[in-house]
Amino acid sequence: MLDALLAEARLRWGLDPTAGLTVVVAERLIATPIEPGVPTLIVPASRLKVAAEPQAVAPLPGRHGPRGRDAIEVLRTLYPSDHPVGRFGAAEGTTIEALEPDDLAAGVYLAPVDAVANAASPWGMPWISDRLRAPDGCPWDREQTHASLRGHLLEEAYEVYDALDAGTSKELAGELGDLLLQIVLHAQLAAEEGVFDLTDVWQALATKIVRRHPHVFGEAEARTASDVNRQWERIKQGERADAAAAGNGAQPPRSALDGISRSLPALAASQEMQERAANLGYDWPSIDGVLDKLREEVGELVEAATDAERAEELGDLLFVLVNVGRKSGIEVEAALRSANEKFRRRFRHVELAAAARGTALRDMSFDELDALWDAAKAFERGEAHA
Repeated sequence: MLDALLAEARLRWGLDPTAGLTVVVAERLIATPIEPGVPTLIVPASRLKVAAEPQAVAPLPGRHGPRGRDAIEVLRTLYPSDHPVGRFGAAEGTTIEALEPDDLAAGVYLAPVDAVANAASPWGMPWISDRLRAPDGCPWDREQTHASLRGHLLEEAYEVYDALDAGTSKELAGELGDLLLQIVLHAQLAAEEGVFDLTDVWQALATKIVRRHPHVFGEAEARTASDVNRQWERIKQGERADAAAAGNGAQPPRSALDGISRSLPALAASQEMQERAANLGYDWPSIDGVLDKLREEVGELVEAATDAERAEELGDLLFVLVNVGRKSGIEVEAALRSANEKFRRRFRHVELAAAARGTALRDMSFDELDALWDAAKAFERGEAHA
C-alpha cells in the first residue's frame, strides 16, 4: 500500500525520496516530530494495514497548548497557510488553511517548505542564521563575534526577565525567541570555527539534565524540592571531582561556586552562592541566627571609622540581607527591582504634585517633600482599595 502512495506522490507532486521522506500515521500526528523541510506523507493506519491505537494519543512535548491536541492545528502551526496539500485519490489539491479532517483520513502529501519559510521548525532559525552569515548575507551579521554579541545576550535576558512580570503572554513568547536567537548565533559562530554546533548544545543540555535527575530517570529518591537541590549539588560536586581527575591533578579541584557567573547582578550572585553553600550543609539552622547576624552587621556599620571600613561593612550587611531573603524564600533581585519600581512610581507622583504647585523640587524643604511622599503613598493605597 505504501508503495502505491509513493508512486502517486512521485507522479503527481514530484516527490523525490532521495531528498528524505517522513511517513506519519495520521492517528499519531500530534505525537510525531515533523520537519516541514522534508517531504511528508500523512497516511491513516488503515491504509498502512496497521492497527490504530485505541487510547488517546498525548501531544508531543513542546506542543502542550490547545493547538497541539488537534492534528490540523499542528499542521497549521508548522506550515504556511497557503502551503499546498496533495490529497491521495482526489483530483485537486488544497492548502493547509483549507485542510479538513476527511483529508487526513484519506491520506495527504506535503511537499517540503522552502527553507526561508520554515519558520516553525527547530532548524528554521539555524538555517536563517547561516544564510545571514554567508558571503552575500547581512554585513552586520557577518561582522559579529562572540565578544560583540555579549551585550545583546544580557539585554535579551533582561527583557525576558521584565516580560515575566506579566506572566504567560504572547509578548513573552517573542522575548524568549529573541533570547534563543542569541544561542543560535553563538552556536553558528562556533560551527564556523569547527568547535561545536547547535546539536552539541542540545546534547550537552539534555544529557546533563538527565544525569542530574536520577530520581526521575534512575533509581534515586527525592521527595521534596530541598532533597532535589541537595542531590543536584552532590552530583555537581562529583562532576567537578571527575573533571579534576581527568586533568590528572594539573588543576586544583573546582569550587562549588565556580559556575556562578561574575557577570550576574551582585544580589542574584550573592543569593546563588548562599543557596549552593546551604545545599552542601553550610547554613544557619533557622532564620533567627541570620537576624542576629543582621543586627551585628548594622552595629559594625555604625561603628566603622573610615570610608573603606564603611564600604566593607555595607557589603557585609547587604550579604546578610540577601541571606534573610533566601531563608524567607524571597528572590532578592526581584524584591529590590519591585522596590525600585515602587520608588520610581511614587517619586513621579511627588514630581507631578510639585509641578502642580508651580514649585521646583530643589526649592522645597525636606518636610514638604516628605509630605508629598506620604500623599503619594496614600494615593496608592486608595487606588489599591478602589
